[in-house]
Amino acid sequence: MGKRRRVAERRRTHRPAVIGGMVAVVVGGAGFAGYVLYSGGAAAEDRTSSAASAEKPKVKTGPLSATEVTTAARTFLTSWQQAEVAEAAAVTSDTEAATKLLTGYAKDAHLKDVTLTPGTPTGAKVPFTVKATVAYKGTSKPLSYASSLTVVRNTTTGKPQVDWHSAVVHPDLKDGDTLVTGESGTPPVKAMDRDGGEITTEKYPSLGSVLDGLREKYGKKAGGKAGVELQVVRGKESKKAELSDKTLLELSKGTPGTVKTTLSPGLQAAAEAQVAKRAQSSVVVLRPSTGEILAVANANKGFNVAFQGSLAPGSTMKVVTSSLLIEKGLASADKTHPCPKYFTYGGWKFQNDDKFSIKGGTFKASFARSCNTAFISQAPKLENDSLTQQAQQVFGLSMNNWAVGVPTFDGSVPVQSQAQMAASLIGQGAVRMNPLNMASVSATVESGVFRQPYLVSPDVDGRTLAKASRTMSSGTLSQLRELMAYTAAYGTAAEAMQGVYGNVGAKTGSAEVDGQKKPNGWFTAYRGDLAAAGVVQAGGHGGDTAGPIVAALLKKGS
Repeated sequence: MGKRRRVAERRRTHRPAVIGGMVAVVVGGAGFAGYVLYSGGAAAEDRTSSAASAEKPKVKTGPLSATEVTTAARTFLTSWQQAEVAEAAAVTSDTEAATKLLTGYAKDAHLKDVTLTPGTPTGAKVPFTVKATVAYKGTSKPLSYASSLTVVRNTTTGKPQVDWHSAVVHPDLKDGDTLVTGESGTPPVKAMDRDGGEITTEKYPSLGSVLDGLREKYGKKAGGKAGVELQVVRGKESKKAELSDKTLLELSKGTPGTVKTTLSPGLQAAAEAQVAKRAQSSVVVLRPSTGEILAVANANKGFNVAFQGSLAPGSTMKVVTSSLLIEKGLASADKTHPCPKYFTYGGWKFQNDDKFSIKGGTFKASFARSCNTAFISQAPKLENDSLTQQAQQVFGLSMNNWAVGVPTFDGSVPVQSQAQMAASLIGQGAVRMNPLNMASVSATVESGVFRQPYLVSPDVDGRTLAKASRTMSSGTLSQLRELMAYTAAYGTAAEAMQGVYGNVGAKTGSAEVDGQKKPNGWFTAYRGDLAAAGVVQAGGHGGDTAGPIVAALLKKGS
């Protein structure tokens, strides 16, 4: 960001009415009608002094009353609206952080004429709308948005206060982020799909974070000129999570440079339609022969789970684990393989879904039905780093070196021991993936070699794509394809994959998450020169949730 001229904080131009020694403050909005009266003066002090000296006041505990919620919210919103930063911050749980961000609201974001209108509280949560004017060097534009706050009880004083997070000020802010208006340091970009059509959030609502990432990466390289904008400027923690700065309002247009992507307009539109049908869903489609990303979509527009999510992949990880077991001679598709009801390792007792077992079954049958103990039972024969090395060396995962063109999380398969190592074999423990990673796993099986996924061709900027150090043997690859094909035809993926014909393979997954009633549902599959993976958070079994999304896109891409 360039240097910006600071302006003085806006002063109050009116004073609250004084009625008989009492101050009346009015804030409009449902649930906040009427006056709030604050008593003062010597008489009030006299009335309370004797009681205070008689006994130490008790700290109030228990749930907040409706009056406590509305009073605390009203005090905070009134003070913020009147630019009384110290007063507003004083009724929050983090006075220092609130003071800094609310001060910057006027000085750095150049927001004035702020009007805050509360809505009807739901329990301790109070929604409100914000209307303001962004004014910078003679240029101004109106800004409006919705936010919310939550009132909590201070455990030390017992008083109600606003639970402070930066998102209170604006929902796109993470803690540590700031709002800044000025000449943006990064020129805008015009992103194009593979056919030359412009990519916009109006056309593809999921791609806001992708466009932000493209601008951050290529804005200065694409030949554009910066404009004046109100932006979310990411703080230290957001940058660690690889979140890009975000434009909230454009005061004057810059001149965009052009960046061509690999996205397919037809598949992208289909992906958008699919995730719109299922809450908390995300999906990615790749071309295995090249690594090109053809589509990416998320039901939640606030965070790109498909590229940057870090979630336990559940049984979809068994694709990687199976390749390991076959290579080490611990499993073979058509040979008998144990699938007991329980298996104990490292002090943990593992079991299968619904506690089923397969007596005298093959490894192919265990893979197709997603038998956990078939994999856990092999843990004593593996080294602690066996799965980590397989993921890195064959599938290109867990090395944090992908150069996609926008920020991504490249999977994590850390070295573990005992029960945690066993859990990692079935995609639990500390293993973390996202749909981009798992689509890449299917793409590696389909093509026989890892090709790093990318959204912008490396020819554009000469960057180096990640490579895997080795490939699977032809025998291992053949068996792995057999396992995935059998699962798509007869296993847990069969219902979702009905009508998906040709060279196909699939694997389902369900990942338990603490605090969730339903597991995250996963599905990864390929069809010819297409590979895709999806997740539905808190959705249930992958075959029922993510499966239909992935299958529909594989059909669309034919």
